[in-house]
Amino acid sequence: MPELPSVAIIADAHFHDVKAGFDFPGITIDGDRMALRSWVDTRQSTRVFNESTQALLAALDEVKRREIRHVVLLGDYSDDGQRETLAGLREILARHARENGTKFYALPGNHDIFGPAGRHHTKGFLGQNAESVEVTSDSQNTAPGTIFSAGMFCEGYPVGLRAMAEFGYFRQPHYLHWETPFGASDAIEARRYDTVSPDGRNHYRLMDASYLVEPEDGLWLLMIDANVFEPRDGSCDTGEEAAFIDSTAAGWNALLRCKPFIIDWIADVSSRAKAFGKTLLAFSHYPVLDPFDGATGAECVLFGETNVARRTPRAAVGDRLLNAGVAVHFSGHLHVEGVTRRSLGEHEIVNIAVPSLVAYPAAFKLARPSLDSIEVETVELSGLTLDQNIITAYRQESDRSGTPRDAAFDAKNYGAYLRAHKKALVHHRYFPKEWPADVLDAVSDLNLLQACRIIDSKAPADDDLASIGMIDAIVDWYCLRQAAMLALDDITAQRRDLYRKLAQSYGRDPGQGSDGTVGTFLAIFFGAFINFLDRAERDARSFKISLKHKSAAA
Repeated sequence: MPELPSVAIIADAHFHDVKAGFDFPGITIDGDRMALRSWVDTRQSTRVFNESTQALLAALDEVKRREIRHVVLLGDYSDDGQRETLAGLREILARHARENGTKFYALPGNHDIFGPAGRHHTKGFLGQNAESVEVTSDSQNTAPGTIFSAGMFCEGYPVGLRAMAEFGYFRQPHYLHWETPFGASDAIEARRYDTVSPDGRNHYRLMDASYLVEPEDGLWLLMIDANVFEPRDGSCDTGEEAAFIDSTAAGWNALLRCKPFIIDWIADVSSRAKAFGKTLLAFSHYPVLDPFDGATGAECVLFGETNVARRTPRAAVGDRLLNAGVAVHFSGHLHVEGVTRRSLGEHEIVNIAVPSLVAYPAAFKLARPSLDSIEVETVELSGLTLDQNIITAYRQESDRSGTPRDAAFDAKNYGAYLRAHKKALVHHRYFPKEWPADVLDAVSDLNLLQACRIIDSKAPADDDLASIGMIDAIVDWYCLRQAAMLALDDITAQRRDLYRKLAQSYGRDPGQGSDGTVGTFLAIFFGAFINFLDRAERDARSFKISLKHKSAAA
């Protein structure tokens, strides 16, 4: 059997085209005209926007340098599915494919496409003097100063696939094999399924974009469209955004209920792959196992039903895929680094969570498959230099609004910038949206020793604890939660040992619940460091998965 090709897996590129028109002048810095999203919006988002072009190009440069011929785009390849954004992305991918012979295989994420009819978007940009400019695709949006641009609209199925049509969604002449859950045809009408609202009033025939492709002899890429648009009850205009529950918090939990034919197809593909001696890799935008591997148990107790809690797949998802014969699955969506394993009898499934290119930690994965194993490597982008024109625009925006310049603007490289963005995110998203006000009021200005004395008034003096501000510990907590082993380079071994000691001395198991006091909140928060550190320190940047025994080892 010939040697199997390597595959690069890029998740959540969230490409925003800084050279897009969007029917407004944008901002010009040092002769460079750009369509830039504001820092005010960026610091509240779980991803950065304007840096996405550079990050994607850097990832593709790495693909070229390593002579990788096949690249999977694991959903959320666009900012928000805008027509103009997808046109810019297609141009970049097509040029790379033309110049390097690379083949791309795309999957839709929740940001790339919406339902059967699409949806409008309104976004904030920076104007020529760093003033705020609203751009919308909704012609009914008559807010003063708002600019209309049809290029801001996000299409639905199947129109939203057209820009990426040549990247796997439709049969290409060079594929050795290509099929969908419905058969060999790539016709739109042959790829529809029926769905109905729970009250039976709203019926739709929606398209599913899943496909199986054999790019080279012996390698099967199972590309699963796990987007689910479930019709709502009641009276709705046909196809409008409000008529559907979207995929953002649904994913595989909803797929089991709304698209069960996918599971049957996966089982059939897995069986045929085994019979024909094919190495099968499965991909979807959404995780099939908890990518945090249970490490976020404290989060629900502390903050209630957060985005992480809502988007965690139920155990039934892993069970169904184990029974369907899936051994290795790559996921994105949560911008998290992590490897999770689940066993059922003699079978095991491994979910490999691929980080985003535009959130801490910025990285993608390489898979080197063989008939009996898969080697997985993490490629980090932390060393990229920053586009100083973008940083200058942020400084101008801050100066214009009279707000302090963020520390992120002085970052030395992309990795440091994303870590600083994570700190801004803590202040401007997590604190106001998730943290109890009484806890914030009590701990924001404390050091760790002072925080420990809220838990235990007799906590002994400790210079190491006193030297670390509570805010810095909170940022480390979120970085470890999101980046796992990729955060270890940014947190010294001495500080990690201190966090482990902190958890052991003052931590509380979330299973014990909370009595609502600040002290109990802090105890549960500190206790989570144990799970985060254990998860980070047991994973590796490179590892091998044995397909013979379906087990993984660093």
